Amino acid sequence: MMIEDPERLKAMRAAFAARDRSKDGDFVVAVRSTRIYCRPSCPARRPRAENIAFYSDSVSAEAAGFRPCKRCRPDEAARDVQAVLVGIAALRDAGQALTLAELSSLTGYSSGHFQRVFKRATGLSPAAYGRALRAERAQEVLSDGKRVSDAIYDAGFAVPSRFYEAMEGRLGMVPSAWLNGGAGSRIFWSVVDTSLGAMLVAATDKGVCRLAFDEGVDDLARRFPNADLVEGGKTFSSLLERVVASVERPGTEMDIPLDVRGTAFQEQVWEALKAIPAGETRTYAQIAAAVGSPKAVRAAGSANGANPVAVLVPCHRVIRSDGSLGGYAYGNEIKQELLRREQNK
Repeated sequence: MMIEDPERLKAMRAAFAARDRSKDGDFVVAVRSTRIYCRPSCPARRPRAENIAFYSDSVSAEAAGFRPCKRCRPDEAARDVQAVLVGIAALRDAGQALTLAELSSLTGYSSGHFQRVFKRATGLSPAAYGRALRAERAQEVLSDGKRVSDAIYDAGFAVPSRFYEAMEGRLGMVPSAWLNGGAGSRIFWSVVDTSLGAMLVAATDKGVCRLAFDEGVDDLARRFPNADLVEGGKTFSSLLERVVASVERPGTEMDIPLDVRGTAFQEQVWEALKAIPAGETRTYAQIAAAVGSPKAVRAAGSANGANPVAVLVPCHRVIRSDGSLGGYAYGNEIKQELLRREQNK
């Protein structure tokens, strides 16, 4: 299918001009004067803008009469996507860690090539993706009320030390505390007035764990029913000032630490959101493609909506394919204002 949506075309032109390798497999660029089509990252000299068209995939481009570029081999991009999907399926089905050699053998790729293709598509190495999946399983086991020792082996961790390392990084608290609703964990919080309305900010000693508009400590208590909730504090005040500044001037780099958790897929989506430059937008379909799951548009939307730290993970930068704002947890007026401030900064 030839792409005609103005917003998508704008993003594709920018990616093609920048030779953005992360967009390989998302679309192809057809050159009318030569009748060939390329990957976005093709190293060849760029043609005139009036001579190019954008297609969703190589099949569409070839159906329109274009042939693949011999330099960047865009017809192999679809194979790369399929290889990544095979790898992800294997990691999900495995009850234990899989080696890079085992994964690459399933795709016919060399280990090094599969590693590069997988990381480009997902943002993670196969090993890191597998650890994230096992941590996700462990989180589910803990949420079901099972013992930590059960979670270690049910999630596929070979030794307890690997389990604690993975879970502490994801949850911001030890697994037993997560099992008991945050018991033993201290969370500092404050509700402050901003130009966008009242805003709740909460943080552990690792970073911000909640940023939301029109919420209070009661809402926070429902998320962490057994945590020690402490209002304000000197240590928290400095972080709070930086968070407020980032909301009043969205898109300004503040290097604010985060302590958020989600499924492996959700965390991939949140990383993709943070990669969107200030002042720009992406569609839900583009976010799904960016995390290597182009058909999971609805799931990408759900992960976007599950973002626990508004603005800091900029879910407001995601719009519908028709260019409309779509939804926003705190109302489209706030979403529109955040986008306006970023575009005019």
